[in-house]
Amino acid sequence: SKLTNLGHLEMTWRSRVRFHPLLVRILHKSRLRYYGKPEKKMDMPYQAYFEVADGSGMMSMVLWNSLCPEWYNSMKVGTVLLLDKYAIKSSYPFKTQPTPGDSQMKRFATIEINLNVRDPPTEISIIPEEMVKPEWGLPEVKYRFITRSELDDLPHNHSCDIIGLVTFVGRAERARKREHSEDFWLYRWAHAIDGTSDQPFILELFATSQPDVFEHIHPMTYLVCTQMRVVRDLTENPSSPVYLTTSNESQIFITGWHKGQPYTKDAKVKNFIQWTKSQSEADQIKKTVIGGYYPFPRPPDSFLKY
Repeated sequence: SKLTNLGHLEMTWRSRVRFHPLLVRILHKSRLRYYGKPEKKMDMPYQAYFEVADGSGMMSMVLWNSLCPEWYNSMKVGTVLLLDKYAIKSSYPFKTQPTPGDSQMKRFATIEINLNVRDPPTEISIIPEEMVKPEWGLPEVKYRFITRSELDDLPHNHSCDIIGLVTFVGRAERARKREHSEDFWLYRWAHAIDGTSDQPFILELFATSQPDVFEHIHPMTYLVCTQMRVVRDLTENPSSPVYLTTSNESQIFITGWHKGQPYTKDAKVKNFIQWTKSQSEADQIKKTVIGGYYPFPRPPDSFLKY
């Protein structure tokens, strides 16, 4: 059928009611958001953001309400979608923005694609990867992998992807989202090594919308975390170590989940796999730790400094 592209949509959306189908690839995926309130009677108050792209550039796409439980898990980073009967709206100005792996890609930030159950009921089709044709011009998923030796030179809030061998994973902890609030964030600390430094990656992993992965992070698993943010607390304590925390678009993968993921082609991922083949599993297991309370950043060693 006749297709349109994202660049053409941005130029013509105000003068149209009906749009031609779109063929796009998912480049980023946010966690699932629940926006239900006791006074509002909604069956499925869910929402999820995706960043999708074609040959003309990248745009946000929003999955609404009961489409979320139906489609969210099938829509992975790298998935190709054919969309029809979608809606176009001015974009929400306060949403988080992932850092694109391809810095040259054009971003259409004024509008976003909305996928709804009705008004209009969107038609979504997932195109299997083996049926995707090169002439469609869809961009590949690109990453920003770093090694542990590169981390110390990166600025605060820099976005990156990492792969490492887990040597420590702490228990799940909770932090209040706001003071006196009944809502909590669930998170855990982990350490991962990649052979490029004596120091591990220190990772603050918040529960994303992947409970099956979050609950099964354990020592000796190969851990991939995407769209992580560098945290440097230079004001409080300049000597405190740098760590990485998850963002709204972070995805986490462990051994058993890597097959078929787009990052398996990345050079730094291949280098890491080569390094793990040279390691003795018995030696690494001796250095691993699981559970317990992990105070971080560590308090000073005397009350005077405190």
